[in-house]
Amino acid sequence: MRRTSIYFQLCRVKYLRIRKQIINHLKSLTMDKAIISFVIITVLLSSCNNDVHNHANSEHERPHGDETHTSVEIEPLAYTLYTEKTELFVEFKLLIVGKVSKFAAHFTQLGESFKAVTKGSVTVSLIGNKKQSPDRAQKPSSPGIFRLALSPENSGTYQLVFDIQTKEFIDRIIIENITVYPDTKTALANQQEQIIEEELVYLKEQAWKIDFANMEVKKQPFTEIIKTTGQILSTHEDEVIITAKSSGIITFGKNKKLIGSAVDSGETVFIISGAGLTEDNLDAKYKEAKNNYEKSKIDFERAKGLLENNIISQKRFQETQLRYKNAQTTFNTIEKNYTAGGHKITSPIHGFIKNVMISEGEYVEIGQSIASVSQNLKLILKAEVPQKYFSKLNNITSANFVTAYDSKIYSTDSLNGKLISYGKSTVNNAYYIPVNFEINNNGEIIPGSFVEVLLKTNVIKEALVIPYSALIEEQGNYFAYVQTSGEGFQKRKLEIGANDGMNVQVLAGIKEGERVVIKGGYQIKLATMSGKMPAHGHEH
Repeated sequence: MRRTSIYFQLCRVKYLRIRKQIINHLKSLTMDKAIISFVIITVLLSSCNNDVHNHANSEHERPHGDETHTSVEIEPLAYTLYTEKTELFVEFKLLIVGKVSKFAAHFTQLGESFKAVTKGSVTVSLIGNKKQSPDRAQKPSSPGIFRLALSPENSGTYQLVFDIQTKEFIDRIIIENITVYPDTKTALANQQEQIIEEELVYLKEQAWKIDFANMEVKKQPFTEIIKTTGQILSTHEDEVIITAKSSGIITFGKNKKLIGSAVDSGETVFIISGAGLTEDNLDAKYKEAKNNYEKSKIDFERAKGLLENNIISQKRFQETQLRYKNAQTTFNTIEKNYTAGGHKITSPIHGFIKNVMISEGEYVEIGQSIASVSQNLKLILKAEVPQKYFSKLNNITSANFVTAYDSKIYSTDSLNGKLISYGKSTVNNAYYIPVNFEINNNGEIIPGSFVEVLLKTNVIKEALVIPYSALIEEQGNYFAYVQTSGEGFQKRKLEIGANDGMNVQVLAGIKEGERVVIKGGYQIKLATMSGKMPAHGHEH
């Protein structure tokens, strides 16, 4: 099947829309008025033909050489082909020996978004049993469009080969079974009737300016899902509790470490002061510990000398030594974090302040819990599953979840997640069954936040699957744009099945092998509604 000229299609679409409006209007008209309306339709078609003719004269360089009326009647061929690197959309007239056939080759570099090739060269060749002269464009005439021409020397069947070379990549695209006709008469005799598809037109020049991409629809394994709610929780293994090492009045220090603040291991978080207290005065305890330590040290040194001279017994020496070591330990413990301002309380690990259990200026007892610090390396995704899905719980392998604060979709697989537990049984008063995953924290997920969870269960071996981004919802119905040609699109109503938050199963509306628009669908919708069309670079 060959595609008709894109401008003929534009006129046909315009004609069909207006014809429908006029036909509806004719129902209320007399015959005389109907005749008048027929004249209007005739004028419209004539205007459309003039628009195409004028456009060709204004936008394109007219071919040189032997151009007759019959050459105008030859419809251009159009092909759209894909490789892993490139999309080629090319239009050209039938190839005839001795005649110049011009090519408008549109090259798009594929990736996350499809963008016009703006640099590089393209060579077009006819490869077959007989040698033909190639043509080369050293650069695009406009972004994405390479102007080429061939004048075949011999008739026959050939491969039409496009070789593109840029700094980023090299690619070859081959169109099989291209016929070179010996003369115009033979070409016209073999020209097939053009089949016009009902399609919307969205030019390459438009697609290149937006975030656009399509993909081939293929059958692939797809997992059924259970949609429910859940919560992100911290793990206990990554969390420590900071306790007061002395009694006194607590302050937050000069850095004011509050909830959410990052802390390093050994960093001062709080200070406990005994100033103004009659009991549990830290300053008094420090002085007492220091005096005991210094006195016990003197006694110990003296006892060593007496033992060497056999003046005291070994037992008495050991008692003195024990008192000295205890006094030393007590003093070192107090001195370690003691300052003139009070006792420093430090974080034992690197992480962030998860919770503060006291207020500044509050009196705390020794051993009292005052804060918790979390490394936040691991998180728990806890999903609450309704009892009706109990039979499917043993088939759960992974999950996707969506946060409320950024609407981003996360996958347990991408976060190195694993299923750690789920309810093995249920009771009558427990409507939900917990399912728990352990996941890595990538720094974007907030512990304590509530999420929408999509649990993956049974696997469908062969399903037509498209990204969720391809869907366009209108009044409860789902649609997608299918790219039927280089610049032709069809809006398809879809029947969809299960989804996992990222992809959706298509039950009807799209066939395997078709290419669906996954980025830019709404822009196509808006452009086709407006009817606006930019300047273009097609060859006729």
